[in-house]
Amino acid sequence: MQPDLPRRADFSRLRYAQCWEDADILLEALDVRPGDRCLSVASAGDNTLALLSRGPEKVLAVDLSPAQIASLELRVAAYRVLAHGQLLELMGVRPSRRRPDLYGRCRSLLSPQARRFWDGQPATIAHGLGTGGKFEHYLDLFRRLVLPLAHPRARIERLLRGGPSGQREAFYAGEWDTWRWRLLFRVFFSRLVLGRAGRDPSFFLYVNGGVAGRLLARSRHALTELDPSQNAYVHWILTGTYGVALPFALRMENFDAIRAHLDRLEWRCASLEEVADRLEEGEIDRYNLSDVFEYVSLEHYHRLLERLARAGRSGGRMAYWNLFADRHRPDYLADQLRPLKALADRLHAVDKTFFYGAFVVEEIV
Repeated sequence: MQPDLPRRADFSRLRYAQCWEDADILLEALDVRPGDRCLSVASAGDNTLALLSRGPEKVLAVDLSPAQIASLELRVAAYRVLAHGQLLELMGVRPSRRRPDLYGRCRSLLSPQARRFWDGQPATIAHGLGTGGKFEHYLDLFRRLVLPLAHPRARIERLLRGGPSGQREAFYAGEWDTWRWRLLFRVFFSRLVLGRAGRDPSFFLYVNGGVAGRLLARSRHALTELDPSQNAYVHWILTGTYGVALPFALRMENFDAIRAHLDRLEWRCASLEEVADRLEEGEIDRYNLSDVFEYVSLEHYHRLLERLARAGRSGGRMAYWNLFADRHRPDYLADQLRPLKALADRLHAVDKTFFYGAFVVEEIV
């Protein structure tokens, strides 16, 4: 039975212009090796491309959203024809007045569907590919309209300079964690506002309890226990750019390795369920499953997890995030999947995409 998520949510628009999942911990969790066959939820494309840096035999990217597939396609074209600095310009990471021209250099490599999509997005092209998703627009509202009511620019800049752990803790407690910050955060990141403006109300169908309090606690972790000066995602949320820190796929040292393996990447606009039904037993070594289980019922999650495990090679791994819904391997699949909890918990503690409630790594038996 197929999930009803496509009927509950609109997947015609670009929801995520960036991958809001930390590829550094994903790559360590999956331990991708040359010769591996990977299946990856496409999302915006960044983490799928990050997998290529490890030289796998094949990466199959899957997404039920044509807009997200178009996002991946344009990134692939950019890696093929642009220099690293030009890629950063096109993404909106570095200042540029020539993004339409850079897009023009990539355009001929796109499929007709992706070309139609991006030809209809001139504003996103002009501002940078990383700015154009619904979630990024939501964060832009927070940055422009809400954040200035809580903190002046100088205080934000001071936060982003980071510093030793004790200094970060003292700054957070003494200057950042004000009643105004907590109030505005809880309102803007409430289930109602986040569902309507940032994600989709249907994405919370299987979430129990409030969400703002959990996000506030995770943000404290990111601003004190982790170093904000080295966190690209915190920089983007607070300033609209990455600063000196970049996500894995955009770092110069990874650019050539990704470009060298682009021919090993395939993509399909389809649901994960449709693809899983066509996989043969033992076909996949590594799974990047994003947070897709967040949006389906527990029963459906169990069935899909079982199908993916059956298509996995013994010794392979799958990794996925929990945002608000608790999704971990059920006991009845113990003979097919073994949780790597110590590894997952260690990586979750340093996850720069700090808002996730859990990171899950499971080994195929």
